[in-house]
Amino acid sequence: MNFYYDIATASRLALESIRAHKLRSFLTLLGIIIGVASVILVGAAIDGLGVYAEGVTAKAFGTDSFLVAQIASVGRLTRKELAEKQRRNKPIRPEDVAYLNAVTGETHLYSPYQQRFDDARGENKVYEGAAIIGCSHTLPEIRDIPIVDGRFFTDTEERMRRPVAVIGEDIRAALFEDANPIGRRIRVSGQEFTVVGLLEKQGSSFGRSLDTPVYLPITVFHQLYGSRRGGTVFGKARPETGLDLEDALDITRSALRVRFKTQPGAPDNFDTLTPDSVRSFVGQILGVIAAVVVPVTSISLVVGGIVIMNIMLVSVTERTREIGIRKSLGARQGDILLQFLTESVILSMAGGLVGLALGVAAAMALSAAFGTTLKVTLPYVLLSIFVSSTVGMVSGWYPARRAARMDPVAALRAE
Repeated sequence: MNFYYDIATASRLALESIRAHKLRSFLTLLGIIIGVASVILVGAAIDGLGVYAEGVTAKAFGTDSFLVAQIASVGRLTRKELAEKQRRNKPIRPEDVAYLNAVTGETHLYSPYQQRFDDARGENKVYEGAAIIGCSHTLPEIRDIPIVDGRFFTDTEERMRRPVAVIGEDIRAALFEDANPIGRRIRVSGQEFTVVGLLEKQGSSFGRSLDTPVYLPITVFHQLYGSRRGGTVFGKARPETGLDLEDALDITRSALRVRFKTQPGAPDNFDTLTPDSVRSFVGQILGVIAAVVVPVTSISLVVGGIVIMNIMLVSVTERTREIGIRKSLGARQGDILLQFLTESVILSMAGGLVGLALGVAAAMALSAAFGTTLKVTLPYVLLSIFVSSTVGMVSGWYPARRAARMDPVAALRAE
């Protein structure tokens, strides 16, 4: 009971002192406010980047698909690693995709995927550097291809090499402005195509627009640009098989190892990539960023702690006579220590809460103003509150201890 009474008394005295010196208290809080707000903003940016990368990965892969290519890596390869992969790995050609369909097509869906950058023309307008993508009609079943109007091309159109195309929002806006593009004509590499589908607006990824594709049947793509260059293959287990991602990938790997005559025990002479490997790489990068940036940002909290310590030392000096009176009336060292320590902790926690509110508000404002993804998460909120409280306790300990050890007679003589 005495403990709670002591805490209540110390809190009351601390609040009275803070109210008596409002401007000084506010200036004392600034360092903590700025530090906590910075930590919240940085944490929101890091977690938001993770959410953004997850969304980009989902758009590129879907949820349970994988890709196979001669070279596929989520990290930057050294020249030696790149040369080794180019020497060892086999390019994935159309006949290899046909082999996969023949051997594992009953359990898997596959789509070749090749990309070139070329101009797209229509109605006396041109879009320079469109992403011309050749793929199979199965691609929308393998990964997310959101179509807002029209449809994707069919198996028949692919086999019959029909000149049809599915375009992105940037292509539509540049070539047809606000008109519906379905049924309109565009020209790519001198050949005319009928637009049969319009993709949903995707936005951008790391500053690069995702709304520039022109999807063509892979058979038509090969007519335009040739078929000898290696490409990528997206794959996925058919839903009715019940195979998970790892099992589906293992079956594909086994088939390609036979196709490419890979020796038993030798590494794959092709590359594979899954959403999990991309997520793992992104997680490692974000972890490194957090490990470097968050401590640097927290330096302002240390500065705020130093400010609190200095102000509390000044406060102790100003209130020397008050301390002597309290001690003469029976206050123990622990009571004086608790009074000044409580005041320091209240100051730092108040700064932490104000900084938290400002950080959250700034994150929401920046997200709304620039369309960015800033996600305030509980770990960074708890971290900021814990650190600000700890800073207050550590910073206030020396001034409080100094006040508690004062000689009451000498304190009463102070002017």
